[in-house]
Formats: sequence, C-alpha cells, structure tokens
Amino acid sequence: MDLSYTAEEGAFRAELRDWLRGHIPSEWTVPGFWASLAEDQSFELRREWERDKALAGYAGIQWPTEYGGRGGTAGMKAIYDQELVLARAPQTVNALGLTFLAPTVMAIGTDAQRKEIISPMLRNEVIWCQGFSEPGAGSDLAALATKAVRDGDDFVVNGQKVWTTNAMHGDKIFTMVRTEPGSSRHHGISMLLIDMHQPGVEARPLKQMSGATEFGEVFFTDARVPATECLGELGEGWRTAMLLLSFERGASGIAQYTEFRRQYDEIVEVARALGRDQDPVLRDKLARVLTELECLRYHAMHVLTQVEQGRDLGSEASMTKLQWSETFQRLWEVFDDVLGPDSTIVEPVPGLDLTALHAQAMWSRSVTIWGGSSQVQRSIVAERVLGLPR
Repeated sequence: MDLSYTAEEGAFRAELRDWLRGHIPSEWTVPGFWASLAEDQSFELRREWERDKALAGYAGIQWPTEYGGRGGTAGMKAIYDQELVLARAPQTVNALGLTFLAPTVMAIGTDAQRKEIISPMLRNEVIWCQGFSEPGAGSDLAALATKAVRDGDDFVVNGQKVWTTNAMHGDKIFTMVRTEPGSSRHHGISMLLIDMHQPGVEARPLKQMSGATEFGEVFFTDARVPATECLGELGEGWRTAMLLLSFERGASGIAQYTEFRRQYDEIVEVARALGRDQDPVLRDKLARVLTELECLRYHAMHVLTQVEQGRDLGSEASMTKLQWSETFQRLWEVFDDVLGPDSTIVEPVPGLDLTALHAQAMWSRSVTIWGGSSQVQRSIVAERVLGLPR
C-alpha cells in the first residue's frame, strides 16, 4: 500500500486548493446555508458553480482529454475528492451521471453515445437520473417489471420507477427495462437512455421524513425511445448494470473518509457542549467509531494503490461499499447516543443548532440499502471474493 502522492499530484492539490479558495463564497460554507435555500434555488446555484468549475478544468479529473477531461491520475482524482470536502464545496447536482453513467459509456458505449453524452454531462448541460428501483423491485433489482416493446425503430416503454434521485430536475434517465417478452430475473433486461421531457414520461416528487424531495417516482406511459438509445448489448442490461454499479462501489472511499472524519469532530464538539464528553461509555463508543474511521482511511488508500497499479477490483468493490456505509451508519448511531434524551430537540442548549446534523443522522439509515444493500454486498463478497458455496 502506497500512502504517498507524486510531486505532480502535490502541485495539482495546491492549484486546486487555490482555485476553490477563490470561488467558494464564505457564506456557502456556513452550516445550514444550503438547507436555508429552496430546493430549486439550491439546485440551480450548484449547477452553475459546477459548470464554471468544469470550464476552469477542474472536472473529469481522470477522464481522457478527448472527452473534455483532465487526463489525470487516480491519485489526482483522490486529491480532488478530498479537497472538495475540505473546502466545503457545493455537492454535485449530477452525481449519477458523473459517477456511474459516464465511465460506463466510456467503457461500452458507441462512438455516438460517447460524443453525445460525456462532454455535455461534464458541463451540466444535461442532468441524469437513474431508473432502477420499482415498487416491486428494490434491492432485488432482477424483479423489475417495466417493459419496452419494439415498434419499428423505437421501443415503447410502460412501467414505473421509484426512489429516483434527481427525478424532478433530470433531463434524461438511464433505466433498466425488460426488452424480451416472457423473460424473468436477470435475463432479457436492457438499459435504455430516455428523454425525461418527452410525452409519456411523468415525474412526481417523494417527500422524505427530513422534508427533502430529492427523490421522485417516474411513470412511463407509451414513451417512445429510439432503439439506438440502448447502452450495451440488447438483453445484456444486467451485465451493464453490474459494470455501472462497480464504479460506485469501487470508489476508493477517500472522500467518504474525509467527510465522515469531519462529522466525527462535529459530534465530539456536541458531546462537549452538552457536558457529556467525560461519560466513559460514550467515550468508548466514540473511540470505537474513530478506530473504524481510520480503518476506512487505510482501506481507501489500499484501494487507491490497487487502482494505480491497474488492477480491476471486480467484486472486491463490494467490500468498499460495505465498509464505508456501515461505518457511516455507526457514526450517526453514536451521535444519537451522545444526544440521549435530547435526540428530538433541534437546539438542546442555546447556540447549538443541530438541524444539519439531524438531517445527516436520518440520511444515514439509507446508505446500507441503496446501491446494493449490505446483505447483497455480503453475499457478493462471500461467493465471488471468498469463494464460499451458495
């Protein structure tokens, strides 16, 4: 495992840090700022900022230059992820496209798809959402029922997707549908790229317990999609989806560690403010989760080293998803322990506003479900990494 960065990567860190310092208004870094804005206002502000960042050359860090990327190293991408967290930069509005779809298109897309999708996505000209989960197919994605029937040069799509991130702001959606009549489970599925603004596509918001509406449900009613808008081979959508998800699960985890470590420090400050930092039971729990965080950091550096050496992580990527999601969840369980009877109070003592932390605590319950539940990840590791019998 290599814990160092090259001189070139160090210079990139300094350059990026300087740009971020000059392009993030101080009020944006104040806790609660983004939550104080209307969701549409927040989205557009972040979309514009991210576009400017891309035009300045700070996007697609590891992407090839022919796609508008920087052509940097895996180390530069890790530095980029870390520095954005440290600078409290606005969260991306196009995470699903940038993290999942773009590298998949680079790997298996047609030349036309690479040209039409990647550069516009980098500049946030097109916002992408993901249509996987359905009312009867959550973690069991193979149970999906949305159908696409061939009609000349088009597919006609009917069905419903749910828990779709960016559904209300998405311009296009990459979605899993059944293109082979009578098929079941993993067979006969294809990934289609569908225009969200066309007739026959309707998005409705889903309000969460936090009050946010970042998720939505999408209804397809005789929506027409050109047959050329299939990513990967027809009928091989399951293989395409597993490739796509590997880019999420296989991320090194450095950004997650950096963010979680800062959140840990904030939770410790809450314990001090409430006079509970000397409680031996709480101190033990805080020490345990800090140890897990440091294990996540070393795992992240190990994964980065493997990527830099050109190794394909394959199913081992599930280990990263499993580790960061469960560590994050335990971190916020300790937050609840710190609050104790004050866990439902926004301001337990004067001047201590816990609104943003409460939102993170509620969000933490979801991370072991989306992107493949922890149960699914354990099965993948057991069968495909450790070689255990099914």
